[in-house]
Amino acid sequence: MGFFKITARPSRAAAWSLSASLFVLCVIAYAYTAHSRHKENPKDKVVPTFSEMWDGFSRTAFEPDRNDEYRLLLDSKASAKRFGLSLAFLVLAVLLGLYMGVFPYLEHLFLRFMLFVDKIPALALLPILFIVFGLGETSKVALILLGVFPTIVLDTYLRAKAIPKQQTIKGFTLAASDFEITYRIVLPQIIPGVLDTIRLNFKAMILFLIAGESLAASAGLGYRIFVVRRYIAMDIIIPYVIWMSVLAFTADALLRLWIEKRYTWRGES
Repeated sequence: MGFFKITARPSRAAAWSLSASLFVLCVIAYAYTAHSRHKENPKDKVVPTFSEMWDGFSRTAFEPDRNDEYRLLLDSKASAKRFGLSLAFLVLAVLLGLYMGVFPYLEHLFLRFMLFVDKIPALALLPILFIVFGLGETSKVALILLGVFPTIVLDTYLRAKAIPKQQTIKGFTLAASDFEITYRIVLPQIIPGVLDTIRLNFKAMILFLIAGESLAASAGLGYRIFVVRRYIAMDIIIPYVIWMSVLAFTADALLRLWIEKRYTWRGES
């Protein structure tokens, strides 16, 4: 089979089969568990069957509530807005990390502060954020940024510092300015890796998003999960979790494909 051969080259069919196998096993294991539990207790709510989960998903996605709104769409838009705002602010994290890695004065000014802030548990600051910013959108976006902003800054900083000094010296010999070296030599080389780091932090961003929505929100995927948990509505909770995972996976895949297409030189040696 070649599972433990470094030189193995699976065929396209084998690669797709291997990729799908664990998903299929999870579905089979869940179906078996649900069937067993419902055989013992037809009213079991902890492990709903696929038909029950589809009914729960249909009610939230295709049936309007008493306010004539589709809950899944409403919650998805609310969460996507918070996530998107947080993602936009991470541009500042990339710029700050870049400047720290290039300009020594900014490195000494921000480095130890960022190292300290990065170790503060963001969730521990949630009560403070609610007191300072209230229960609106600002506190939720701030929580996400406190959780991932310092990490992105430090990752960008380390990547910028890793650029060989010879390239900077060569840029100066060609009469390049400080900002030309920063944006035309350093940034193009580190940006694919930085984008990968942002992509890999999607999960952390979603975790902080759920935490903020679960405590103070009127709409959102995390908010809805914590509302229906009071009724042990697993037929809604599980589809919501799957829907959140699908959205995150799609965003990750699109960004990964864009990185691979835009920076085709990255894999060259």
